[in-house]
Amino acid sequence: MSTPTGRSPGFRAALAFEWTKFATLRSTRWTTAATGLVTMAGAVFVGVSGSLQPDDTVLGGSLTLSVVSLMIAGVAGALTVCGEYASGTVTSTLTAVPRRGRVLAAKAVLLTVLLYGIALVSCTVAYLLGGAILDDGKYARGEPLPALFGIAALFAVVGVLGLAIGALLRHSVGAVTTVVALLLLPSLFGPLFGDARRWIAGASPTAALEKLTQTSDAGPQAVGSLGAWPSLALVAAYSTLLLAVAARRLRGRDV
Repeated sequence: MSTPTGRSPGFRAALAFEWTKFATLRSTRWTTAATGLVTMAGAVFVGVSGSLQPDDTVLGGSLTLSVVSLMIAGVAGALTVCGEYASGTVTSTLTAVPRRGRVLAAKAVLLTVLLYGIALVSCTVAYLLGGAILDDGKYARGEPLPALFGIAALFAVVGVLGLAIGALLRHSVGAVTTVVALLLLPSLFGPLFGDARRWIAGASPTAALEKLTQTSDAGPQAVGSLGAWPSLALVAAYSTLLLAVAARRLRGRDV
């Protein structure tokens, strides 16, 4: 992949290159698609099983498995770069597009667009399915708008977070383990830190998700007193910072 003048390909060419690779790799295609399928399957399961708590909302109940989907989104981001290191194609990628920051930016933009679109559609469908299956009037509906747009944005942000972790670690197992740990461990081990629990658990992507989905578990003691949208902004801020660190590290490595 080169230009007539011998200069490094521009961003649009780099983005097209990343799309071609993404579309031809079965693992990344299916992993990304799973983020939507799991969410919709969860809405049907909760609705049919009648497992929704009385104080929960239709929105929160319908998106019960969105936390699993969020992890898959992070894994998809990590595999986008780790898969190239595992297969050795990263050398070809960096030869075709020598500007390494541009390569990482193209991957981030591609993930953002794909995950946002998939999450917005799947979460909307899940909410409609949940509303159709659950008893009308038995549960509060929740406020799907603008929450669904925020949830979709969170999926995109976590995908970029996974990409940054993958670029830093370069190994699939380590990157996937780290992504899952970042999403799960703050909530699991937050209670061990006493009064600091709300700060530790509240900074995690899962806490932002619980606030946006308006689940009954999103109490201040469990996920902090920061609002849903500020929580999303916080996750976006440190994900962007980590991506910048990953880009700098990528520029300084041989491969």
